[in-house]
Amino acid sequence: MQSFRKSAINLAVLNKQFVRSVTVSSSAVNSNENCQELKSWREIPGPSSLPLIGQIHHFLPGGSLHTIESNMGLSEKLYQLFGPIVRLDGAFGSPSIIFLFDAEASSQILRNENWMPIRIGFQSLEYFRKNYKKSERDQNESTGLITEQLEPWKKFRSTVNPIMLQTKTIKLYRNSLIEVAEDMIKRMKLIRNEKNMLEGKFDEEMNLWALESIALVALGGRLNCLDRSLPENSPERKLIQTIHDIFKTAEEIDFKPSLWRYISTPTFKKAMNMYETQVELSKFFIGKAIKQLETKDKNLNEEKGILEKLLEIDENTAVTMASDMLFAGVDTAANTMTATLYLLGTNPEKQIKLRKEIMSGKEERSYLKACIKESMRMLPVVAGNMRQTTKEYDILGYRIPKDMHVSFGHQFLSSMEEQFPRAKEYIPERWITEKTDPLHHSNAHPFAFSPFGFGARSCIGRRIAELEIEIFLAKVIENFHVEWFGPPLKVKPSTLNYITEPFNFVFKDVK
Repeated sequence: MQSFRKSAINLAVLNKQFVRSVTVSSSAVNSNENCQELKSWREIPGPSSLPLIGQIHHFLPGGSLHTIESNMGLSEKLYQLFGPIVRLDGAFGSPSIIFLFDAEASSQILRNENWMPIRIGFQSLEYFRKNYKKSERDQNESTGLITEQLEPWKKFRSTVNPIMLQTKTIKLYRNSLIEVAEDMIKRMKLIRNEKNMLEGKFDEEMNLWALESIALVALGGRLNCLDRSLPENSPERKLIQTIHDIFKTAEEIDFKPSLWRYISTPTFKKAMNMYETQVELSKFFIGKAIKQLETKDKNLNEEKGILEKLLEIDENTAVTMASDMLFAGVDTAANTMTATLYLLGTNPEKQIKLRKEIMSGKEERSYLKACIKESMRMLPVVAGNMRQTTKEYDILGYRIPKDMHVSFGHQFLSSMEEQFPRAKEYIPERWITEKTDPLHHSNAHPFAFSPFGFGARSCIGRRIAELEIEIFLAKVIENFHVEWFGPPLKVKPSTLNYITEPFNFVFKDVK
């Protein structure tokens, strides 16, 4: 079931045989079907369903979809079987989901849900923040951007937007993030073995860099995660592990059939304990940061950082936003960095071109940005996103009712030849070439590539994440010839697209 839920999110279609949708009364309706009667959403094709267990039997041994291992392979199979719109029936309290695999149809819903869109995500986290130990929290306080919807979400987002999205504020952290990147380079050189491979677990090393970077922005100071004497049981390592475990456990209870909505299952109890641990650790680090701010010389005429500005609003806003940044900014940045290094390691001519730009000393680094964008197209950290409709839609011949969960498969769309010619090739040039070039990204539908989401609910930390990755990637390429050997990199679709072992990277010094 999880394979279907997570992999089907990736399914996307832009078939030349399909007529593009047109907008009629804020709804996407196939232009050949305007005069035909719309079908019910229950008639949308999908795997056959059985009472109670739904479509699970298709993914069990002997099932028609059981032997398909790769994420993209499953998406292609589902498209072959069902086309650009697929229905997944709910089970054990989870709702039915409609998967849209057409860029134009996706755009009609996303554009029309843009004022106060309802984004479905970690339902267990929402339960924890709003209902678990309810008596211990102030019911008037916001639970944050991840778990709030409608007016409460709009109020919180409107409060933090001017701070989180202000270019001037984000640029304050550039020099400090350069220091973090340089410290990580020193660490990488120290932990290389005689084969120029990093000792230990590569993914943990990337997580340490990512936590040190996002904590610098969220808290305004260093955690010293890159200190080689950092104990295994340190709060820093514990936070990294807790966040990683939360994403894995959320896969079990939020994206697989689970009875936790009816009874307190063992996995549910485990998840609640993890959320509590994450909150305690975040508050520990935030508390230390606040104490440091209290000792700051108020007479210094310095631009205030994110945490300091948020604290001027109120402490709950500051703690909630900082906690969410620590929660959402570690695994995502680490996996994006790993994917980009892999693609540069397997495309040495692109790496040489990037190093030339970096070594030139030019302030504008368009090819660097293009390399990261192309990485996000080919190996995005998430497969797509989801909305709960706030109105009725007519999509591809079907009537989609209000309050329906709809998933948009941006990952698979961005891998299609019809959208991006030579889609399986790593071609950063497509993001900076002339518009007359057939490879230019503008030839793709604008909703075929959406690594940070769309509209009002797009990623609030986008500028921070881009700055972190650009700085660190530049330092890595400046210092190392990155190589990859052996079989292709492995990705495990889950709550995030996790890159898994083995990490066959070689880092040779640039002479």
